[in-house]
Amino acid sequence: MMKRHGISATALRMLAIVTAAVLGAAACASPSVAPPEPAARVWMTSGDRSRLLAEQTPLTFHAADATPSPSVVVIDASRRFQEMVGFGAAITDASAWLIQTKMRPDQRDALMRELFGRDDGGLGFSFTRVTIGASDFSLDHYSLADTPDPALANFSTARMEAHVFPTVRQALAVNPDLKVMASPWSAPGWMKTTGSMIQGELKPEFYPTYADYLRRYVEAAAAHGVPTDYLSIQNEPDFEPDSYPGMRWGPEGRAAFIGGHLGPMFRSAGIRTRILDWDHNWDKPEQPLGVLADPRASTFVSGVAWHCYAGDVAAQTPVREAYPDKDVFFTECSGGDWAADFSDSFSWTMRSLIIGSTGHWARGVLMWNLALDESHGPHAGGCGDCRGVVTVDSRTGTVERNQEYYAFGHASRFVRPGARRIASAGPEGLHAVAFVNPDGERILILLNEGEVPVSFILREGRWQAAADLPAKTAATYVWRAPDGPEAD
Repeated sequence: MMKRHGISATALRMLAIVTAAVLGAAACASPSVAPPEPAARVWMTSGDRSRLLAEQTPLTFHAADATPSPSVVVIDASRRFQEMVGFGAAITDASAWLIQTKMRPDQRDALMRELFGRDDGGLGFSFTRVTIGASDFSLDHYSLADTPDPALANFSTARMEAHVFPTVRQALAVNPDLKVMASPWSAPGWMKTTGSMIQGELKPEFYPTYADYLRRYVEAAAAHGVPTDYLSIQNEPDFEPDSYPGMRWGPEGRAAFIGGHLGPMFRSAGIRTRILDWDHNWDKPEQPLGVLADPRASTFVSGVAWHCYAGDVAAQTPVREAYPDKDVFFTECSGGDWAADFSDSFSWTMRSLIIGSTGHWARGVLMWNLALDESHGPHAGGCGDCRGVVTVDSRTGTVERNQEYYAFGHASRFVRPGARRIASAGPEGLHAVAFVNPDGERILILLNEGEVPVSFILREGRWQAAADLPAKTAATYVWRAPDGPEAD
């Protein structure tokens, strides 16, 4: 029976039956489509420069089988370690001066996007370091309070406002995730035993004044748009250079300063900057251990910073195991003419810094100068043959990308802030480290330092892919969880 404004229930049931039959027939007529197999994108750099962060043919994953293989690299994303801050290099006075004064605005903007951005193949640097006052890579030697006055009435960051702060602000504009570390090379000379920024020690009677000096820096930098996420109280405190600012400061004195002065001052001022100890080489782990053994100082020390110029990267792990609540950072290493061969220095940087330091718990990894000129400068004393991540020609503003650029790019372009290092294991002859990004994306970095190519199987869970890594070559592999989001 037809209703005035509708269809009867019987007619509706008949329509539903016919519709289901039509849809069922269409489904039977269409072939089933298997989901695509997961794939990994691959980028390589070779010691002979035939590949420079060059993308390769992707790897295709297949269901793993029982076929034995002598070389297997296994990734286990269920085993997670430190959370990453990132990779980068120091915006020294020299680097900032070059970028601000020796490059046209368009050159400068392009370089900053390339180094700190991720679009169009940028490196995505997310960690940097500045010097509080002068280092050897400054135009001259200066502090932020050169006139003797315990009240610090003449304190000024004007020198840093000229070039360093604008460069950091531009980097932050490109990458708002950028974290900034600051390190002094010396206290003002009038606070020291030598009366000079060169050599000597900080007089204990000036501990309160120097704590106030560092507090003023953090607050002044913030007022100029430059945060200080991390602070070390002294660069290389076990070394007194004779031609540029430096200051010897033993672990007992550093512990007394942090625990009795700087830490309490930061806390009462509401400053959340994290304090790092040591900021020196791998060869003397007893020094940061001495500071961390002091209960007052340890309360305020967030972590330990390391340099590469002596010792072995493995020293980072025992200190971290002794104090697992303290962070690990790697904060300085420089290339230079002493390691001019591209292949050798590229491999060393990959093995020791990108793979080695992160494998030994580093949350952040820094090279020294972001940029130097064609004459390894400018500098005032110190290293006369150091190499920047990039070389900026002071006559033309053109840029040369050095081996450290490509080594760091293998990590910084792909490992995002907040990534976690995950477990990886491979055969002898392949150096490996792996990460999982916050969105679940996997990153595997491999180095083959050998003279012959290596064929291997990359395996995660129930999936695997066959791969080849040429001799003297590093590679970064990027893929989504083969077993889907539930694998995370």
